[in-house]
Amino acid sequence: MAIFRAHEVKQLSDTELLEQEQKLSLELIQERGKVSAGGATENPGRIREVRRTIARIRTEKNSRRNA
Repeated sequence: MAIFRAHEVKQLSDTELLEQEQKLSLELIQERGKVSAGGATENPGRIREVRRTIARIRTEKNSRRNA
């Protein structure tokens, strides 16, 4: 799953935002599951980047709703 920057998130439609948020949330759950099971992730910084991307998407959704 791709990591989106703020300007990329602003270009997505509402349905694309929802779809990407769902995919990233699932990916985050899977990565956290690997860690909690005692395994190591391939890229430890990936969890942080996924969390930040989800936050960017939610911020954009809220700004569109309030605008």
